[in-house]
Order: sequence, then C-alpha cells, then structure tokens
Amino acid sequence: MTTTLDLDPVQEAALIAAQNDAFRRTILGNAPVADAPQGQFVMTRGVAALGLDVQLELTRRVAAFDTFIADSDPHGWHEMGVIELEDTTVWFKLDLYDVDYQYGSPEPSDLAQTRRVLTLLLPSEY
Repeated sequence: MTTTLDLDPVQEAALIAAQNDAFRRTILGNAPVADAPQGQFVMTRGVAALGLDVQLELTRRVAAFDTFIADSDPHGWHEMGVIELEDTTVWFKLDLYDVDYQYGSPEPSDLAQTRRVLTLLLPSEY
C-alpha cells in the first residue's frame, strides 16, 4: 500500500492540489463525499463589508476557480488565487493546519492529520 509518505514532491503537490480543489468546491454547501477534506471557510471584515450579494458571488467564483499561476501558487497546491469582481480585487488563501487548528499540518497530504482554512480577503488585509 502506498502512503502519503511514499510520494515524491511532484506527486504530493498534485495530491494536495486535488484535495484543495475538492475542499473549495464544498464551500457552496454541496454535500462532501466521505473522504473529502475537512475545514472552515472564513472571510475578513473587509470582504464582509462588501455586502451579501458580493460575498455570494465571490464564494461562487472561489468554488469554481481554476486559473492558478506560478506567481500566486508557487508550490502547485492550488492554495491561493486572485479574483477580480468589478473594481475589487479579492484574494483567497488556503492554509493547512493540524486537526486542532493550532499549527501547520505535520503531513499536509494526509486528510486524517490536516484541516483546511480557506480565507477570502482584500489585498490590503494581508
């Protein structure tokens, strides 16, 4: 049996990217499958101040996002993206924590040891 520890860095990056993509798709309330990544979806005060309609549209765009570039996704983990909505630039960032949300995950590709936090934020809030 192959474990996540047996993966080379390219394979591990592809696995984490697929897990992050699966997690992003669940933020619209779609029922996750049994082995889907677990985590939280949050937004900063600046994004919350944009109003409910903008928040919903941004959430839709984050869930459907697939335009990852090396500048914002250097590890290939699909962990950060930029969304333009009218005259507003919004970032999303996925961080991988341990199961208690206190530290970075000890094994980011292992769903049993990793919890995700997807944050919507304005660039000025970084």
